[in-house]
Amino acid sequence: MKFATRLVLIALIPLIVVSCQRDRPRAAVYVERPAEGIYGEAVDLMDRRRYTEAAEQFDEVERQHPYSEWARRAMLMAAYANYQANNYEAAISDAERFLSLHPGSRSAPYAYYLIAICHFEQIRDVGRDQGTTRTALEALEQVVRRYPNSRYAQDARLKIDMTRDHLAGKEMDVGRYYLQRGFHLAAINRFRDVIENYQTTSHVPEALHRLVESYVALGVDEEATQVAAVLGYNFPGSQWYEDTYRLMTREGIAIPNTDLREENPSYLRRALDRIFG
Repeated sequence: MKFATRLVLIALIPLIVVSCQRDRPRAAVYVERPAEGIYGEAVDLMDRRRYTEAAEQFDEVERQHPYSEWARRAMLMAAYANYQANNYEAAISDAERFLSLHPGSRSAPYAYYLIAICHFEQIRDVGRDQGTTRTALEALEQVVRRYPNSRYAQDARLKIDMTRDHLAGKEMDVGRYYLQRGFHLAAINRFRDVIENYQTTSHVPEALHRLVESYVALGVDEEATQVAAVLGYNFPGSQWYEDTYRLMTREGIAIPNTDLREENPSYLRRALDRIFG
């Protein structure tokens, strides 16, 4: 996934039309060179995958020739080179600085997209803190909100779905932890959060089943029956409904008819209201 994303970035990176001077401490002795030569050296370093050195050379274009055409091209190229080097914080800083100075630039959509991708590629597994995942989601949503018809928004929408599924997975992980230790009310809150806030993710069928498990463990059969009805109606052929069916049969709890649309549509409405109420 990461390699494919970078191919997209290579294809989409625009010619930058903005310039700005940056002041960074350097150990090397200042030697003024033609802007075109410095820029060409940076591109050559990129071709040889020496991305950190390339970023430094793009910075040098701005430092020596801040108002030149080459400086206008170099600004986001430095951010992109840092991204390629996995220097995510530097890439984000470069792109954010560009946006703060030139928010109306035609290259602004790319800058927002690059920031989002840097956050996205730092997402950790569900066993870790998901602060970066939430930041990535916000950044991706910003791309879609600001530039809904852009090519960047197309890819951002796909990654939003992946990011939301990841956040739902974290909630499920915590919910299962509580359920296994008998903290049923805490588990219910996690599973309800998945159902309410991540309805389009792949975790909803399991969340409904885990809710049934939690309600059965608490002896609240009516709630368990209503959640089972929603699960059976929406995911009748899923493994999770089969597990729910076996659980309720074992516990002697009546199984609701899953064809609720024709037989009793108001029952499904009440069941949903009870879950989300």
